[in-house]
Amino acid sequence: MRFLFKTSYAQDIRLFRDKVDLGWYGLLGVAVLVLPFLLDDYYVGETTWVFIYAICGVSLMVLVGFTGLISLGHAAFLGIGAYAHAYFLQSGMPWVAAMGLAVLITTAAGLIVGLPALRMTGIYLAIATLAFSVIIQEVFTRWESVTHGFAGMPVSRPVIFGVPFEEDRAFYFLCLFFLVVVLWLTRNLLRAPTGRAWIAIRDSEIAAQSMGVNLAIYKSTAFAYSAGVMGLAGALFAHKIAYLAPDIFNILLSIQFLLLVIVGGLGSLHGAVFGAIFVALLPPTIAILRDSIPATMNDVGSGTGIALIGRVGDAIGGFLSAPGVEAGIFGLILVLVILLEPLGMYGRWVKIRVFFSTFPMYKRATFKRQKSYMRSERLR
Repeated sequence: MRFLFKTSYAQDIRLFRDKVDLGWYGLLGVAVLVLPFLLDDYYVGETTWVFIYAICGVSLMVLVGFTGLISLGHAAFLGIGAYAHAYFLQSGMPWVAAMGLAVLITTAAGLIVGLPALRMTGIYLAIATLAFSVIIQEVFTRWESVTHGFAGMPVSRPVIFGVPFEEDRAFYFLCLFFLVVVLWLTRNLLRAPTGRAWIAIRDSEIAAQSMGVNLAIYKSTAFAYSAGVMGLAGALFAHKIAYLAPDIFNILLSIQFLLLVIVGGLGSLHGAVFGAIFVALLPPTIAILRDSIPATMNDVGSGTGIALIGRVGDAIGGFLSAPGVEAGIFGLILVLVILLEPLGMYGRWVKIRVFFSTFPMYKRATFKRQKSYMRSERLR
């Protein structure tokens, strides 16, 4: 059992909670560095998707989880970053400059969207960002001189300072590097007054305003930072997917990002990573089960002489092969998480950790949600 007693404000905002946590993160770092040498190219590619989705998750987590602003249009920012990066690369610009300009353009787009959204909250802001996403998708389709419309735009693997990143393993390390940078930068922002102001706005706009937090500045900052990080993810996304088309960046992708942060755990950087693991690995897991379950159950049925087992396996395989089953499973999991575990995967992980830390003194009521409102909220 390990208890931490904080005796200063500096302990509350330091990067790592203590040396034990630092050691665990060090072990995790060694594991992700060794992983691509132990896996084949397919699994290295899937893990790379996890890193890109985790960057997207951090981007949306800043807006939804830490500032309390709902967005249904983040696929548009991903598309802006991807198309801008691909366009500058095709214009002959060096990779680093193309990446930097793509992030700057996406940041500016986020600022432009964030300014009129200052007076909106909740469902109205969600609808406004959804409309922005639809408009941007239409721009991708019609601005053929830049995006090539439905003909699409090919994107090759990056070449940075003359060093090609053609192999999956090299691209894996590139995405890992940017994920670590984004996590470190976001963590530091959250420890700074900017992050504290975002969280204060999320908890109560009236209370934050009464403490001197400028809502317009900090909401715009959150939008701009979130969009910039999404633009960075978009540039990596373009290289990973290798061919850009307007219909990729649709509303379903935005909802998938929202699912990522909710399932992972709102208000936590760990939740963004957990959600990315879930969202990125669920489709290949379904594909593997679709192929393996009927074959395995048919073998078992043949071996035991029970034909029912084989028929059940075929039924499961048919269900997993049905069109739309992936979206249905996503929706079902989202509903179950909201009903049974609103804190998401990270919240469940914290409960498991506390259970083993305090056993046999663990009490279930420790995490009982209490319905309470601040006085300023009741005035609305």
